[in-house]
Amino acid sequence: MTQPTPPAARTGAPPDGPKPLWGIATASFVVFLAAWALSWIKAYAVNDDLPNACGDVRRQVFPPEVTCLSGSGAVTGANAGWIEVVFFASFAVAVLFGTLALAVAMAVRRK
Repeated sequence: MTQPTPPAARTGAPPDGPKPLWGIATASFVVFLAAWALSWIKAYAVNDDLPNACGDVRRQVFPPEVTCLSGSGAVTGANAGWIEVVFFASFAVAVLFGTLALAVAMAVRRK
């Protein structure tokens, strides 16, 4: 019976680190900030006079939103559904990849 050979020693250069992960985290954080800015501009610049013309004003802080609910059930001034998805998804991706990049950076430094 032959003995198993030990794994070969690593002779290549050490890994550069989590540069692509930091790039994804940064890009998704920029997308998050852009979605937040769009929501804020719509809530506080475009719909600035909405509280004066509406009796039932609803405000939301995260993401920023100022809406008017009329008696017939129509909603005016709400954010588009896709902007809220982009807002929360990009924030989640930024946190996830930022944490992952930090963990990889710590693991690379230990070796």
